[in-house]
Amino acid sequence: MALPGARACAGLVLAASMAVAQAAAPQACRGTIYLTFDTGSQSQAELIANTLNKHHVKATFFLANEKTVRGDWSLDPSWAGYWKARVAEGHAFGSHTFDHVYWQRDLPKGAMVVKPQFGEHAGQKLTWSAGQYCDELRRVDTRFAELTGHHLDPLFRAPGGHTSPNLLAAAKSCGYAHVGWAKAGFSGDETSSEVYPNAVLLKRALDNLKDGDIFMAHMGIWSRKDPWAPSVLEPLITGLQQKGFCFATLREHPDYSSTAAK
Repeated sequence: MALPGARACAGLVLAASMAVAQAAAPQACRGTIYLTFDTGSQSQAELIANTLNKHHVKATFFLANEKTVRGDWSLDPSWAGYWKARVAEGHAFGSHTFDHVYWQRDLPKGAMVVKPQFGEHAGQKLTWSAGQYCDELRRVDTRFAELTGHHLDPLFRAPGGHTSPNLLAAAKSCGYAHVGWAKAGFSGDETSSEVYPNAVLLKRALDNLKDGDIFMAHMGIWSRKDPWAPSVLEPLITGLQQKGFCFATLREHPDYSSTAAK
């Protein structure tokens, strides 16, 4: 017969073991947030990758061939190792147009006026057909496959989020679905850090993001004096996790999962 003290000790051990097991067991998500990152100056590229990896978070990256703080371009061969590592980690990838091409206005017969930010025609207003817009989306996929051996997911984000009936129809004709972001998912990293300090942006996101929201930030913004990611990304992730949120790529988003599976 076990002594009372032994029974009490055994009870404490059992209770402690159950507490450890409960703490180790995965908690049910109260919702899912979809983190997305557009290429930019790439000043925060390594920090973003390290933070996501540290917290076992998968995100979706939208790629354009943008000038970086290293003096190269974000889809140069010099970035192949970076993108290969993100592929291996299980992130998702979409097109952001190769030359970061802004839509300007629609024209008859599906045509549109566009303005590339980079490339041979940077700063020029061009008239493109639907086919030419598709070619621009596919340029990113071709380069990404050359760098990593993997293709993009059939997703794209128009620079600035500016779309139109002609632009969306053009992209749909070549199999790309457009991805915007939730109102609460606007990181504000393009805004003035004097007017919108990082603490304000962090609080706004933590207070307002809800299940299913797509969050958008950049991999570095040239104009922001106090960079967003070093101050905000990790506390945003841990804060949302503490509120019971999980994270996933857009491959798992109900609006895009069927598209991404094709």
